[in-house]
Amino acid sequence: MPNFRKNDQVVVIAGDDRGKSGKILKVEREKERVIVEKVNFVKRHTKARGTGRQGGILEREAPVRMSNVMHLCAKCQTGVRVTVKPGADGKRERYCARCGESIPRVR
Repeated sequence: MPNFRKNDQVVVIAGDDRGKSGKILKVEREKERVIVEKVNFVKRHTKARGTGRQGGILEREAPVRMSNVMHLCAKCQTGVRVTVKPGADGKRERYCARCGESIPRVR
């Protein structure tokens, strides 16, 4: 299973949103799904609950299968596979398998 993390840049490779890219907002490892910013929008009809929540139709992102997204390399500008090698300081680091560019760990 690919090692996706929150804030990684990914591109969708299958489904209705093929070709769209965005940042990962949430990773659900048990369900093998990720929620990507501005991808796979669904409409939720919500009922008003007292004074706390207003009713109406809300649009929000739905999860996408991990198998349908790939990491987006900043240098290649395409979806790429990722390899893991020891970095200069000895810690594991992720690299683009196509061009060898380091994929930074964004917090």
